[in-house]
Formats: sequence, C-alpha cells, structure tokens
Amino acid sequence: MVEAPEGLEGAGFFATSLDKVIGMARSYSLWPLPFATSCCGIEFMATMGSHYDISRFGSERPSFSPRQADLLMVMGTIAKKMGPIVKQVYLQMAEPRWVIAVGACASSGGIFDTYSVLQGIDRIIPVDVYVPGCPPRPEQILDGLMQIQELARNESLRRRNTSEYSALLESYNIQ
Repeated sequence: MVEAPEGLEGAGFFATSLDKVIGMARSYSLWPLPFATSCCGIEFMATMGSHYDISRFGSERPSFSPRQADLLMVMGTIAKKMGPIVKQVYLQMAEPRWVIAVGACASSGGIFDTYSVLQGIDRIIPVDVYVPGCPPRPEQILDGLMQIQELARNESLRRRNTSEYSALLESYNIQ
C-alpha cells in the first residue's frame, strides 16, 4: 500500500497539495524505455523476472516507443555513432522525462577508453541517476529506479518551466 502524501486529515476528508498528488502518481507509473546494448541489458532483464519483479515499483510496462515513455534507461556501451540516436530517442520522449545511466559504460565509457566509444551519455543528454557496476546487479538497478521515483515524487510541477532547467537543456543544445 502506498503512503498518503502529507496533508490535513479529518473525519471524512483529506486535503493535500496538487504537486504531492501528481508526484505520487508519477512516481508509481513510470514507463521505462530500455536502451540496452550490452551486458547491462541482461542484468536489466533479470529485474523483469519474478525474483526481482520491477512491477512492484510501478514500472512493469516497458515501452519500446519513445513517445510513450518517460524514463530512459541507457544500459551498456554507447558508440559515438549511436550518440545522435540516443539523443533523438530522448527528444522524442514525453515531458517530464528522466534518464538513468546503468553501468560503467553508459556512465563513463567503462573499460573502453577508445576513439569510438562515448565516454558517458551525460555528454549528449542530461542524466538524473547513475547506477554503478560492470555490470550492476539487479538490486542496484532497482535502487536506481527508486531514486528516480523519489525525484518524480518530489519534483515541482513548475520545475521544468524554470530558467535553470532551460539553461540545462540549452547546455546540451536541446530546445
């Protein structure tokens, strides 16, 4: 059972802010888009199984269409040629959108310090949560998901309209 947001309770009524209700609804209805290219994708598949069961966290519907997703999970090695595709997928996602970089390769290029591997997806899109490991365990992926849930739960409805958010997107050449 989900905890009720902060509010005022009385006999037959409960009052809270709209931000808290929408944040609670968003945090338990994330639609992840898995962008898996290597071994981290296999660990993500384990989170979908019955032993770890990502559906307990409200993310049981992986979306393979960016227009229907709000959480981009980049897992594995991203070649520089794939960078524009990752950015295009990010731009096609609905707002609000969040990004998790799963594993060492998506976070920092991992062991592949070569000319062809992107040294972290944060060079092309903003990242909200980094999940460490090579590859990370399913428990770590679930922990990253819970951190995204916390961000979604506590995010103001107007944060994405602020000048700070616009400046962040501008630093990535995103309009």
